[in-house]
Amino acid sequence: QVQLVESGGGLVQPGGSLRLSCSASIRTFNSDTMGWFRQAPGKEREFVARITSSFTTYYADSVKGRFTISRDNAKNTVYLQMNSLEPEDTAVYYCAVRRYGESSYAYWGQGTQITVSS
Repeated sequence: QVQLVESGGGLVQPGGSLRLSCSASIRTFNSDTMGWFRQAPGKEREFVARITSSFTTYYADSVKGRFTISRDNAKNTVYLQMNSLEPEDTAVYYCAVRRYGESSYAYWGQGTQITVSS
């Protein structure tokens, strides 16, 4: 049973920072691509960032230069460091796993709320 548990969400003022963590109970973590997505109220879920097994990273244009994705394979954990947060970043953030050799994300966490407001 694969489980992804996100933590680190909360309320932050514009310009502030937060770090999200996602702990994954999956044996193949080291071989898998890990991604972060978000869904704002009334909007569709969108891609935020992903990191491959070789530590290559990709970002949505809206977060490039402000967010950093990283992973610690020894802890089966992926992180999302979010700096210079804007009200537009308010959303539920989800981590997900794309298994090696597959084209879609098969497993998702329950999500953690980020609210950017003064």
